[in-house]
Amino acid sequence: MAINTKKVVVAGLAAGLVMFVPDFLVNMMLGDQMTASANAFKPGLGDAMATMETKTMVGYFIMDLVIGMLLAYTYAAMRPRFGPGGKTAIIAAIIFWIFGSIVSSNYLMMGIMTRSLWLTFGAAYLISLSIASLVAGALYSEDSSTAAA
Repeated sequence: MAINTKKVVVAGLAAGLVMFVPDFLVNMMLGDQMTASANAFKPGLGDAMATMETKTMVGYFIMDLVIGMLLAYTYAAMRPRFGPGGKTAIIAAIIFWIFGSIVSSNYLMMGIMTRSLWLTFGAAYLISLSIASLVAGALYSEDSSTAAA
């Protein structure tokens, strides 16, 4: 079965929009802790990272849209093997969470983030990805024009 590209785009954009809200809120709630942690690593680093200019917010928004699209595509690719629904959406979210955790562990290993802050961001990211993936899974469907003959 071919992937329904139009549905991936719609589901991916929705997932990206859904991800942006909790990501924004978590960064606002934990921003001071992240700044303090980075400043403890290298004075001034956290202050430089904490600058939330419009271009920074736009960059985060675009990253969430790209992640949402990739999440929807991954769900669509997994769907024939694991079946449609929440289980497959959560599996896709966990795959992205593991990858994101590995990448962000550099902050922990370098000492830029404390262990508790890294775990808190990780938990929030898992929740954000799970909700976004469930939205993508709910919006994605395969129609008869995408089915293999």
